[in-house]
Amino acid sequence: MKMITIPNQIKNNFIALLSLAIAISALYYNTWRNEQTEKNRNTRTAAFEVLKELGDLQVVINYGHYQPNSMMGNSYLGWSHVARISDLSQLLPSPIPTQVKMLIDVWGNNWTKIKTNEEAVDKVSKEIDHSRESVLAVLRQLK
Repeated sequence: MKMITIPNQIKNNFIALLSLAIAISALYYNTWRNEQTEKNRNTRTAAFEVLKELGDLQVVINYGHYQPNSMMGNSYLGWSHVARISDLSQLLPSPIPTQVKMLIDVWGNNWTKIKTNEEAVDKVSKEIDHSRESVLAVLRQLK
């Protein structure tokens, strides 16, 4: 009776073992790549929505200050945009949540002054611009 040893089994089944190792590593890579793609897709979608909301908030500010009798310049409308920006920013990587927190603080301190105070408009617009720059920087980093 011929003795079957482990080295002989490995030698006889090398191709099968190599194929199994390649299949497992390919499955691992494919799963990892799908996770990265989904993360990037979610980040991209949230970032575009934040950019839209930032633009809409800027419209409210501009109408509120430069056409104060327009319904589109109602500062109360700005709160809905600020709330959506805040919610969506939580889906995005740092530094966006921190930057949006600063925007919310500046908005909270200045929203009642938008119609009459140029400095309040400048402060909020500046924070909107900073938030927009942060979002764009994250979008540029996606792979």
